[in-house]
Amino acid sequence: MWVNSFVGWHCPPIADKVYSVHLAVSRKMVRFQKDGKAEKEESLSGIEPLVHFFETLPSTNQTLWNLIDQGAEPGTVVIATQQTAGRGQWGRQWSSPPGGLYLSVAIAPNLPAQHSYQLTLCSAWGIATELRARGIPVGLKWPNDLMLCGRKLGGILTETKVQQGRITKAVVGVGINWANPVPETGINLQSFQANQSAPIASLEMLAAVTLLGIASGNQRCDQEGIDALLPSYEKLLTSMGRLVSVNGHSGIIVGVTSTGELRVRLCSEQAANSLAAPEIHLKPGTISLGYG
Repeated sequence: MWVNSFVGWHCPPIADKVYSVHLAVSRKMVRFQKDGKAEKEESLSGIEPLVHFFETLPSTNQTLWNLIDQGAEPGTVVIATQQTAGRGQWGRQWSSPPGGLYLSVAIAPNLPAQHSYQLTLCSAWGIATELRARGIPVGLKWPNDLMLCGRKLGGILTETKVQQGRITKAVVGVGINWANPVPETGINLQSFQANQSAPIASLEMLAAVTLLGIASGNQRCDQEGIDALLPSYEKLLTSMGRLVSVNGHSGIIVGVTSTGELRVRLCSEQAANSLAAPEIHLKPGTISLGYG
């Protein structure tokens, strides 16, 4: 299974730079080495994924889809130091200046099409959990943002291909602010670590931790199911308990469904005087939670 395969990496010669990359990961240590000939660590799956590294790309997601069309296997990774046409949710432009981490990984989830948001939820939880384990107090903003100190640290864009009602191929794209300039609503990891110890010492280490997070989040979901993961995901939601307004009704955010919808419990007086259900589920894109 692809989630066990992020151990030995070799970057093929079609990339701008050719690296043999050895990644050794554990809960206590992450090491990302560029060396001439790396030894392989033990891999539970026996799969050695390919990492394609580029200085500049229009979009890591689109480049990875092109590679998949050419036969790239699940576990293939594309990393760029800059994107010129990065995409966010709902086709929004994602600013991707030099200094940030921009990566995409190919997976083959074999999920029902209606469960596509599960991939984003699991990946977001996994990345946040791995960063938190290293002293970076990352939270989650529904549906796809990584938050730090009330500001946006990064985001996730998952794209899928469906056959006969099931997701057969998917690309999980991640952008995380490392040393790049950010707007007022954003934060980069290097500035956060400036006046304290730096558990994430390099962009390479951030890439390793991010890939480990995607793998561990999806592995847990594969093994235990999305319903078992959701309570852990909801503990990291920065908007839990927040009062919101939906179509003139006040409600409180109480969680997320297994298909990625936001659960809002309507305030009792208004629910009693309307035809609305006591709890409503909002699809991504139907409400903006803002920042701060």
